[in-house]
Amino acid sequence: MKKILLSVLAITTLFSCNATEKITNNTSNDKTTTNTKSNYWQQHVSYKMDIDMDVNNYQYQGKQELVYTNNSPDVLNKVFYHLYFNAFQPGSEMDIRLQNIPDPDKRMVNNIGTAEAPVYESRIAKLKPNEIGFIKVNSLTQNGKNVPYEVVGTVLEVNLNTPLQPGDKATFKMDFLGQVPVQIRRSGRNNKEGVALSMTQWYPKMAEYDFEGWHADPYIGREFHGVWGDFDVKLHIDKNYTVGGSGYIQNPNEVGHGYEDEGVKVKTKGKKLTWHFVAPMVHDFTWAADPEYIHDKIKGENNTTLHFLYKNDASIKENWKNLQPKTAELLAFFNKNIGPYPWKQYSVIQGGDGGMEYAMCTLITGQRSFGSLVGVTAHEMAHAWFQHLFATNEAKHEWMDEGMTSYISDRAMNKVMNLNRTNPFEGAYRGYVYLATSGKEQPQATHADRFDSNMPYGIAAYNKGEVFMAQLGYVIGNEMLDKTIHEYYKQWQFKHPTPNDFIRVAEKVSGFELDWYLTDWTRTTNTIDYGIKAVEENGNNTKVTLERIGRMPMPIDVVVEYTNETKEYIYIPLQIARAEKANAYPTLKRTVVKDWAWAYPTYTFELSQPKSAVKSIVIDPAGLMADINQTNNRVQKD
Repeated sequence: MKKILLSVLAITTLFSCNATEKITNNTSNDKTTTNTKSNYWQQHVSYKMDIDMDVNNYQYQGKQELVYTNNSPDVLNKVFYHLYFNAFQPGSEMDIRLQNIPDPDKRMVNNIGTAEAPVYESRIAKLKPNEIGFIKVNSLTQNGKNVPYEVVGTVLEVNLNTPLQPGDKATFKMDFLGQVPVQIRRSGRNNKEGVALSMTQWYPKMAEYDFEGWHADPYIGREFHGVWGDFDVKLHIDKNYTVGGSGYIQNPNEVGHGYEDEGVKVKTKGKKLTWHFVAPMVHDFTWAADPEYIHDKIKGENNTTLHFLYKNDASIKENWKNLQPKTAELLAFFNKNIGPYPWKQYSVIQGGDGGMEYAMCTLITGQRSFGSLVGVTAHEMAHAWFQHLFATNEAKHEWMDEGMTSYISDRAMNKVMNLNRTNPFEGAYRGYVYLATSGKEQPQATHADRFDSNMPYGIAAYNKGEVFMAQLGYVIGNEMLDKTIHEYYKQWQFKHPTPNDFIRVAEKVSGFELDWYLTDWTRTTNTIDYGIKAVEENGNNTKVTLERIGRMPMPIDVVVEYTNETKEYIYIPLQIARAEKANAYPTLKRTVVKDWAWAYPTYTFELSQPKSAVKSIVIDPAGLMADINQTNNRVQKD
């Protein structure tokens, strides 16, 4: 989804069931002290919600108390809430977008044509009144006084009675009614695998205000951005339903369903149970519920409880049982290669429409092969770091969470599943090259909702984002990339990093200048294309001429193999990077030649052996530079 030195700060108390856990992070619950170097600040929220769910008509009554702390230097005259469920109504922006995009998400449309000539219609457009989603605000007060508001699609616009001064708090109390839509995208009821309730983006959620201003984006189809804070949620629901999601269960011996202490017999009274969850220092809250959930739990590294909730379906049980130790291995991998998971529970829950990350949990569809089940869990679990610990603005920098997650989860899968691939990122490179040569690429920095179609968005966010990371390892060296990730963790956990923040971490760790890399890769559609232009005899030496064909510059690795089967590694630093990486091929002799300045289209160096002794010359044999045309990257002696 990084960095500069920031503010330092407080201790947040975590309530894990009835035990208290503590996490030290760099963000205070109330006010972030200002670091004179960075002037970083972020807002804070504290939610208390009481929700009464009717599983028969899929409606829920909600009471919300929200304490909002204005840590900004600005006076706020208004605030905004997201009402995400309003997107699932005929005529919404999400619906109209589906009707106009050339390649709509197949989960969200019906094909009324044929397989050969598909004609798509929006599923949202066909929803009946009892199938739509909505959040209706019945009342709202600011510090005990009614406050004027207006619902505009999926956004609630609130004009404050009293402006909120820097450093001040306001308490907003709201009564609302929600209806869970038929499962179409992420949230919903009765998904294709029969999960009753996938409750994501389900509550009135305060929009983020940061150094760029308000981020009250309508919900059209993409990603999210939220305010760091604490959640205290009580959910009243039919006693036959098992619930899982964000936070720590506070009353395990009252609800049972696999949460109770060992040996405790739970006796339920009445038709409903009250589930009480607390989730500290998160920026979202999600839950799912079903009367057929099996609930397993195991202990992972650092005493983290891993919960697994899945349907009582004989066809998936074996895979879900085998998933559990693999999830513990994934947790250990991410702890080691990013930094320790800071919360004490993580839940893998069958639900939703594919795989989507949430605070302290994920919802994934469960009727998959074992490899697919582990793969989607690896990806979504990695999001616990690259989005739910480093809370980037996904709408603006979607590649940061999706691309960085794809990078680290592919590394994790390579290890945990014993794939032993030399380059576990090959698929991402292929996807990126396809996009870059398709004529449909838009800059990676394009707002997630502004892509012309889903294809360039998906490849830019996932594949090109993953290549950004793997290729950064090519530029600065993989050891420096590993150090960068660990330092990023130290500096940016529990904050809202931007692309520049990450690249500044990489610069300070590696000693490289990297603005050129961030600019060309994310803000343009410039491509990388280098070739071997000529190999010529020059007395007893061999003169090699390379050419830069694409606009984006890179340092160049060249490996030369001689007829006597020895090899030599020629490293050509990039002048604007102002640094040299460590030997990428430590078993080979390395020769560092003069820097290549970007403006020069060609570059010549000499080998101290005659042309007849040269067997082959290859640019980037490791395949970590995203050269869009590799046909000119090699010359081979006949």
